[in-house]
Amino acid sequence: MKKIIAALAITASLVSCTKDFKELNTSKDGARYTTPETLLGPAVHDVIKKNLNRCLRLTHELMQVHVTLSDGDEIHRYVIRPQESDYMWNNWYLQLTNIKDIYKGGDAINNKAFMGISLVLDTWVSSLLTDVYGDVPYFDANKGREYVLQPKFDKQKDIYQDLFKKLEEANELLRTASTTDVEAKMDPIFAGDITKWRKFCNSLYLRLLLRVSGTGELGAREKILDIVETRKSNYPIFTSNNDSAILKFQGTDPYLSEFAEYRDIDFQVSSSYSEFFINNLNDWGDPRRDKWASKKDNAFIGIPSGYPVGQVPAPQSQYLAALRSEPLLGNIINYPELQFILAECAVKGYIPGDAKTYYEAGVAAALGMWGFTVPTGYLTDTSAQWYENDNASQKLHQIMLQKYYTLFFTDFQSWIDHRRTGFPTLPKGVGLQNDGIMPTRLKYPVNVQRVNQQNYLAAVANMGGDDLKTKVWWNK
Repeated sequence: MKKIIAALAITASLVSCTKDFKELNTSKDGARYTTPETLLGPAVHDVIKKNLNRCLRLTHELMQVHVTLSDGDEIHRYVIRPQESDYMWNNWYLQLTNIKDIYKGGDAINNKAFMGISLVLDTWVSSLLTDVYGDVPYFDANKGREYVLQPKFDKQKDIYQDLFKKLEEANELLRTASTTDVEAKMDPIFAGDITKWRKFCNSLYLRLLLRVSGTGELGAREKILDIVETRKSNYPIFTSNNDSAILKFQGTDPYLSEFAEYRDIDFQVSSSYSEFFINNLNDWGDPRRDKWASKKDNAFIGIPSGYPVGQVPAPQSQYLAALRSEPLLGNIINYPELQFILAECAVKGYIPGDAKTYYEAGVAAALGMWGFTVPTGYLTDTSAQWYENDNASQKLHQIMLQKYYTLFFTDFQSWIDHRRTGFPTLPKGVGLQNDGIMPTRLKYPVNVQRVNQQNYLAAVANMGGDDLKTKVWWNK
């Protein structure tokens, strides 16, 4: 009887909370929006930390940066369980609410800088969502306050079209914003430098335009030319490593790395670098090895990816402990990546200019970002050398291989680029599952299939399936 009475009391309290929900969730001091400056740092920091978590677990396994030393973890064999999908989906949508509130708060106080910054960050996170899953809730997403609890899924093409509109608006807002609109201490990326936010906006724009350029739609190729050449004064982009969009982690709160408190077994001991990753660095005599990898028997050695069940290799070179607090791992998009984007655009004829010049500038900047100069012979006596007589495919492979190392610990970017281009060419182990096919997306989260079933089924029908082989719009 006592249990029944207690249950009735709980039920009554829930009914009461629902009845007065609107009143309880109305600010008593009259505030309608959270001030945008208080949202910026925490939102960006949380997204980057979560991205790093899954970069370590998923991207670096799929893309043969490292290989697990456990038979029970089969991501390197292209086995990705449905439960993996929930983590990023939930966290990206959670922070999108805060990012959109930055825009609302900026609009309320007529702060163009925060409005523009919000649109850039919104585009960054929304592009990750659609690139990882395909068609996703977008136009109706993050509207729980408006009681939109089962948002429809939007087609990726429509999402990208709107992302480009947001970046156009952001570029204009940031162009006309006051340079004092953002306090340095409240901005963990650019310390209040609005000019650098604008460069971030347009460099991200080029990343996404190139991503969809293969479809021949949305005027992507023409817009690339517009930004880089025709109206370049209206679209400033990164011009040096100092412009790179990196939240540089600190040794103390509030901006600790995701890995700062990881155990050795979770960050280093449970995996080793792959043969593919290490062998290229060895061939080039790449000095980044000294900041990235430990030695085994006084040498940098990798292990094979995609090994069969029951044949776990012996540990070899592994992540260095210093990477757990490395400031550069807070990367969103950097200047070297932009140079490789421009090199690819030049090879494909989207822009004028010398692809070799962009390529070699990217190599130099990538090494420079880690504190090194290009070693003697790196670009003339190793496989990193650019050959003008190579065909377009060979040149693209050369660009994407260097870009792959530039994207070290950068969310899902190297995997997304591999799906788009097929490069770098990764060796295939005999233990691969999924018919030996690199996963082309993540499946939709299980909970989404259950609570938003009708819209989920419509999305699956439009996508042509919900599995690891289903291709997204820009990849078809």
